[in-house]
Amino acid sequence: MARRRFFVDEIHSGHAHIRGEDAHHLTRVLRVEAGQKYEISDNSNVYLAEIEAAQKDLVSFAVLEKLASPEARVHIMAVVALVKFDRFEWLVEKATELGVARIVPFAADRSEKGLERAAVKRVERWRKIARESSEQSRRSRLPEVADPMSFAEAIAMESGYRLALEEQAGAHPILTVLPQKHETGATVSLLVGPEGGWTERERASFTEGGWMQVSLGSTVLRTETAAIAAIAVIAAVWGGR
Repeated sequence: MARRRFFVDEIHSGHAHIRGEDAHHLTRVLRVEAGQKYEISDNSNVYLAEIEAAQKDLVSFAVLEKLASPEARVHIMAVVALVKFDRFEWLVEKATELGVARIVPFAADRSEKGLERAAVKRVERWRKIARESSEQSRRSRLPEVADPMSFAEAIAMESGYRLALEEQAGAHPILTVLPQKHETGATVSLLVGPEGGWTERERASFTEGGWMQVSLGSTVLRTETAAIAAIAVIAAVWGGR
């Protein structure tokens, strides 16, 4: 059985600490104890470590050895229109499990009114969900959850491959546009629209910006379903995790 993995803020002189609410979870829920061995990541490297002390608000680790943490073959950036927050939280959790490198929320023309303003206060919660999901799925690095941005800012970001999910006829099936061979560390950006689909203004903007329209099939999917399905396809084809 694989050891549990935890993220720490830093490793200094062979030691690391988890404090506060996260430490409380480790001691009261997971019942960790001194002498037990776990894996820890400083969001750069992974180490085998032994617990030195386990107190209510502080868990201390001593590093034993550095472990292998292979580089991701592809970095997937999910650029997703804001939807109701319970569904966006589910998206963050599942996208993290699938190995996405970055999640970028943006306000689309048809995003529900008020979501953009309220999303600013939700970002830290989304980052906490991403951290918990990263530990559960034994990731080496946390995904970045960006601050919400405008549609114009979202489509202007640099990327090696730019794919926009499109429900209208004429879009390329996503499997036909993913080359079987690519350079290690390639970046794929996935643009996912809101409930109700793209406006003509948005469609013209991302097309002019070099985004290729791709399809997941003939059915109309919810925003979060479409995002997760496309991420899973890319990760499976390119070994993105």
